[in-house]
Amino acid sequence: MVRISIGNGNLALPLIVALLALSPSSGDTRSSASDRADSPPASLFAQAASQRLAHDYPDASMSFLLIDVPSGKTLASRWDNLDTPIPLGSLVKPFTALAYGEHHAFLFPPHVCRGSATGCWRPRGHGLVDLSTAIAYSCNSYFRVLTEQMTAADVAPTAMHFGLEPPASASAGPALAGLGDRWLISPPHMAGAYLELVRRRDQPGVRQILAGMAQSAQQGTGAEVDRALPFPYALVKTGTAMCTHSTHAPGDGFAIVMTPSQEPRTLLMVRVHGVPGAQAAKIAGEMLRSLQK
Repeated sequence: MVRISIGNGNLALPLIVALLALSPSSGDTRSSASDRADSPPASLFAQAASQRLAHDYPDASMSFLLIDVPSGKTLASRWDNLDTPIPLGSLVKPFTALAYGEHHAFLFPPHVCRGSATGCWRPRGHGLVDLSTAIAYSCNSYFRVLTEQMTAADVAPTAMHFGLEPPASASAGPALAGLGDRWLISPPHMAGAYLELVRRRDQPGVRQILAGMAQSAQQGTGAEVDRALPFPYALVKTGTAMCTHSTHAPGDGFAIVMTPSQEPRTLLMVRVHGVPGAQAAKIAGEMLRSLQK
């Protein structure tokens, strides 16, 4: 049985999950003293998770946010200026896609990605892709085409519906595809938007997006997550964005991982300084594995 150490004792992971299921639900993604007093089992897990991640991943340039999916409560975090909106790269793509769907009866066109020739990060391209595949491989070419006629006003209602800061009023095209630095979102709001995707998993467009996130974990940009975990099948979205650290790097990698894929109970969001999103996904998978030692 997998165990997590807490102080001088051990608590079985299945028991932790069961205890978390008993904690009161809330849409708030921030923990508080009253939360800890009212929900000691969840507090116990949060303390253990925080200690484990701080011990195994001491590098302060790596940020993380761990959330209990059913309640929306924060279990552990280390993220300077957590509430400050920052560029989050391709993490915005699911919500841009849903905004497009709202205006096109949720019919998403196929596209042939030719790599550098069509503006993708992968020089040789992804070939023929649909929405799910574009999410799985974070295909810039697909989303450039999807957003070429879209404006910030087209995306703003969907963004706000999911609790996200809307894109800057002059944003269009690349910014809405998750490129550049014109769309700034705070990490807790982005994590909350992904929680909302799970709650709406049966809605048009969302099904394709979650299917793409499952594919990402299996063979896309988030494939290192499934390789790291003893139980595969996570939902993953990766992104690479402009670095906002005081020590500048070409970019920072982001990953949002929700496990297990069929009924997510844990969301982990990470930012890793100076690496692409696929590398951030690898570290996120290792962090989740670390919580099961």
